[in-house]
Amino acid sequence: RATLLLSRCLLKMVKGNIIVPEEILSFCCNGLQGSTSPPRAREPGEREEAPGAMASPSPARNPTEVQMSQLVLPCHTNHRGELSTGQLLKWIDTAACLSAERHAGCPCVTASMDDIYFEHTISVGQVVNIKAKVNRAFNSSMEVGIQVSYEDLCSGKHCSICKAYATFVAQGPLGSKVRLKPLTPQTEEEKIEYSIAAERRRMRLVHKDTLKDLLTRSPQETELETRDGSGAVPAEKTRVESVELVLPPHANHQGNTFGGQIMAWMENVATIAASRLCHAHPTLRAIEMFHFRGPSQVGDRLVLKAIVNNAFKNRWVPAAGIPFPPSPRPSSPSSLLSGSMEVGVSAEAYGQEMSVSRRHINSAFMTFVVLDQEGHPRTLPMVAPEPGDGERRYREASARKKIRLDRKYVVSCKQTEVPLSVPWDQSNKVYLSYNNVSALKMLVAKANWALAREKEKVRMYTLEEDKFLSFRIEMSVCITASRAFSLLSNLRRRHEWDSHYVSAELVQKVDDDDMIYHVVSQKLRHENKPQDFVILASRRKPCSKGDPYVVAFRSVTLPTHPARAEFARGETLCSGFCIWPESEEMSKVAYYNQAMPGYLNYVTTNVAGLSSDICSTFEACEKFLLKNKEDLISRLQDF
Repeated sequence: RATLLLSRCLLKMVKGNIIVPEEILSFCCNGLQGSTSPPRAREPGEREEAPGAMASPSPARNPTEVQMSQLVLPCHTNHRGELSTGQLLKWIDTAACLSAERHAGCPCVTASMDDIYFEHTISVGQVVNIKAKVNRAFNSSMEVGIQVSYEDLCSGKHCSICKAYATFVAQGPLGSKVRLKPLTPQTEEEKIEYSIAAERRRMRLVHKDTLKDLLTRSPQETELETRDGSGAVPAEKTRVESVELVLPPHANHQGNTFGGQIMAWMENVATIAASRLCHAHPTLRAIEMFHFRGPSQVGDRLVLKAIVNNAFKNRWVPAAGIPFPPSPRPSSPSSLLSGSMEVGVSAEAYGQEMSVSRRHINSAFMTFVVLDQEGHPRTLPMVAPEPGDGERRYREASARKKIRLDRKYVVSCKQTEVPLSVPWDQSNKVYLSYNNVSALKMLVAKANWALAREKEKVRMYTLEEDKFLSFRIEMSVCITASRAFSLLSNLRRRHEWDSHYVSAELVQKVDDDDMIYHVVSQKLRHENKPQDFVILASRRKPCSKGDPYVVAFRSVTLPTHPARAEFARGETLCSGFCIWPESEEMSKVAYYNQAMPGYLNYVTTNVAGLSSDICSTFEACEKFLLKNKEDLISRLQDF
């Protein structure tokens, strides 16, 4: 009743143009929500509870996280009653853009999208759940991670559809770039994504160079298909050209066309091109990493072109000699046939004046399959490319297929599914380097490290997880982080402080940041011969303030250095150094090693003896760093 009287009093004061004190307004509003007493003052640090919030505390949520749920209606589906991939791409781009704008506080545009692999189709009546959040903000761009799953409302079943990473750029007035505020990760998962985002950014920047290198180095190897001409379909017969007018519903509040809308139009013409080759209804399985070259606006005409570049009929051969993944192999021989085709599609824009040259907006490469009634890929007609550009696109499609297999297996699979020694190849060097550094960064971000021993300045931690046993040894050293980074990344000098190393020979200098060494260690206790390793050493300087210097090690296989009888070939899954500057002259040096117990030659059942051995080695490392921190020759030597 008191609340009712206050409300009537407030109404009369408003009608009489009487200024209402803020305290009365607040009290009345709280009273209308069910409060019968004035609001109490919040304690320092206490968060304001949202109206209608439950009394039970809820876990903190990433402020950039956006969740979207869409019910798949008949208007969203194709003739099979399955969700159109173009529609899904529009939803993905919308959710990712909203997440990016939450962090930037200003309009954002899609700059690029990493590879997307669609694991399942979605049927009408099911629900698409999309979760997007910013993984890391750089200067004016940011990476947004997107997870897509579907939910069957009748059975309650949930299934993952795809995982994607998009790059967005924040835009100020008149298209000017906006400097983004840094993002602080909170949970273990967010810290892992934050750390690895820098590696994914590096991989995007060298993606085009990787393809050029493969084509230039061995163009004969990229001709994967044997063409006999019989029954081949001329590629020209699959060519599609279509035009779309950009209307206000296709654009954002700045008038720029939604990236997801452009991707949907591109998927449409690509599907038509694929259908013209197979005379059936294809299913989109993957979209290659692509970049938006420029914006388009309301009123633009978008010309979309598509053509089948190549059709792959050979049996699936693992890339770079990598064996089949541990998942069950297909039971049907026909399912071992790739039965896929690559469709190239481009988008160009022009205004009303045809005299102005067309602006290139985007190019993408999409992989389609045609499934039989059992869900296995059908064999496809071969493609007869046109001379000149057609031949070039044909060879590039074969090269992209090889790179795509490397990237999907090495980058996308779980750490436990990657063989300890992956065959080294020029085509997969970028992705093995990525896997090497990202595996170490994931280990660094792990929680639940337990302090096992502390001896003076050296602290040793252990982490038991599944079948892996991991160690972390850290100490503070009076040396600059860049100097320690230079010394510790040179494996040829490791024998000066690590008694387990006998020698390290530089086998191949891949680039300035990646080297391959042949390492010989001491004799094993149970074998009367020394152990040897072929190790990829990848080093990274900090991407931004707060990042560590990173030196990562993992085993690889080289044809020039096979296992020999005089050595016991060893393997390392993940190890390396992280170095954080603490001040101008002090650094925190941490060494990590993740392995199954049998792979470390000094892992024994005597944990105390093991920790003593490791701590002694690290103390020797400190002496080595202090001794050489003023060495001018070592300062100039990178590796």
